Amino acid sequence: MTFEALGLNTSIIKALTDAGYTAPTPVQQQAVPAAIAGKDLLVSSQTGSGKTAAFMLPSLHRLAAIEPAAAGKTPNQEMQSARARNERPRFKAAQPKMLVLTPTRELALQVTTNTDKYSVNLRRIKAVSILGGMPYPKQMQLLAKNPEILVATPGRLIDHMESGKIDFSQLEILVLDEADRMLDMGFIDDIEKIVAATPDNRQTMLFSATLDGVVGNMARRITKDPQVIQIMSAANKHENITQRVHFVDDLSHKNRLLDHLLRDESLDQAVVFTATKRDADTIADRLNIAGFSAAALHGDMHQGARNRTLDSLRRGSVKILIATDVAARGIDVPTITHVFNYDLPKFPEDYVHRIGRTGRAGRNGHAISLVNHAEGMNVKRIERFTKQLIPVNVVEGYEPKKTGSAPRSSRPGGWKPGDNRGGAKPGQRSFSKPGSSSGAPRRDGVSGSNEGYKGPGFKANNPYNSDRPRRSYGDR
Repeated sequence: MTFEALGLNTSIIKALTDAGYTAPTPVQQQAVPAAIAGKDLLVSSQTGSGKTAAFMLPSLHRLAAIEPAAAGKTPNQEMQSARARNERPRFKAAQPKMLVLTPTRELALQVTTNTDKYSVNLRRIKAVSILGGMPYPKQMQLLAKNPEILVATPGRLIDHMESGKIDFSQLEILVLDEADRMLDMGFIDDIEKIVAATPDNRQTMLFSATLDGVVGNMARRITKDPQVIQIMSAANKHENITQRVHFVDDLSHKNRLLDHLLRDESLDQAVVFTATKRDADTIADRLNIAGFSAAALHGDMHQGARNRTLDSLRRGSVKILIATDVAARGIDVPTITHVFNYDLPKFPEDYVHRIGRTGRAGRNGHAISLVNHAEGMNVKRIERFTKQLIPVNVVEGYEPKKTGSAPRSSRPGGWKPGDNRGGAKPGQRSFSKPGSSSGAPRRDGVSGSNEGYKGPGFKANNPYNSDRPRRSYGDR
């Protein structure tokens, strides 16, 4: 199928051709015609499947059909007219035609960038981002242009709504991008308030990795007779991504192994995921001292610093990005060849989102998890969720010294109880028996001593702020 066959505006098709797009992805093939027909959509599709274009292309097609005269004066033009009449200019609330809600700043900026690419030949249509970390005067300037498309994080959008800077009475299209992530981050009350401020006759499109549970309940409340689209493809299983687990004895072993794996000649760029913001900074500092070009990315950084870090990653001047889950949402850099889970995520869904940072646009990628023996059940949950076994690898010279527990069974994500009590065979997963650790469990989940490795750039201890919340609310 071609983009022409989807019935899109010719100016949009030209922009896609100039940008190098050749054919629509499966989610685009199903979502675009349904959205053009005006249907509400509930779409289950993984990151990297082309969902931004799936909702933005039909929306641009619809906005392009609006007559220019219907747009009226912008708030900025109204203020200029007031000055010409020697009247005190009053700010007039922006009245967007389309609103896209995203969980993070990075994803909002990515959606806006892609929208600019798709609408390059539609001169009348403007898209702006309203998000936390951006100075209010700058946001006021953007809203004064009365943009047709508003891309925002929920918290900052609520601020402008309550101060009367945004009026949704003319809204025609509402999109919730990565709705499951927004709910997981605690934005449900904000979303309910935003939806309540929009017209009942709007078109609503909700995109999420899953459409059950809390997401499904909300989706039923905010949509009318929606068309459900669930994309089940090889990309959902990340079959183009090689996954593996390396077991580590303690923090020293983990740091030495990470240092070794980052020197792989096949590695172009990599993302290293940590559980806390403090660890992201600490590991970035260590890697830089060790000779790597590394940078941290997390919610405590100012938006300007986050933008500079991402720009450096896209330019290639940063080779290793150390990030937390929330900060890494929306990163789309095709040259990321490796993803490392320095800390396993708490939820299997986050594992899928993490490894989706590599293997973009059909390329091959590698996902490597550094796992303490006590975290075997977390690996098991990930395997059950993805319905894939994750092989265990050992690097010569970096072998874990601890063994024990039961090997996995032939079923995805399972182990045979009671087998191999004397230890694991080569190639089988092994875990420490209770009480076999050389030290009391650390608060960060790494048992054993931190002594040993004194190599360049790595300290013997790693302050781990496990009491801090897993989710960042800095994106408000």
